Amino acid sequence: VPPFPAGPQIVLSVYGPDFFGHDVVRGYGAVHVPFLPGRHKRTIAMFVPESSSRLQQLTSWFTGRRPEFTDPKVVAQGEGREVTRVRSQGFVTVSFNVV
Repeated sequence: VPPFPAGPQIVLSVYGPDFFGHDVVRGYGAVHVPFLPGRHKRTIAMFVPESSSRLQQLTSWFTGRRPEFTDPKVVAQGEGREVTRVRSQGFVTVSFNVV
């Protein structure tokens, strides 16, 4: 797999309330900032980490503490994510105006 092109990225962490009103992660995603001047639109696939067992899933649901990434570099670089269980969680569209 070829490495991502070098350059700045925007890392998104989207949070929202769950059924019990706890603020939980709704999705992570990252996109490279375009270099060329003009208006650019990018659609970012979002994902959330999942517990590795049914017991952990049940416990996290009752306690309101869901798995989260503590370091945004995990989202930006993707290194180590291949061993992390994640679930697709929709899309976010971002518009850039580059001068």
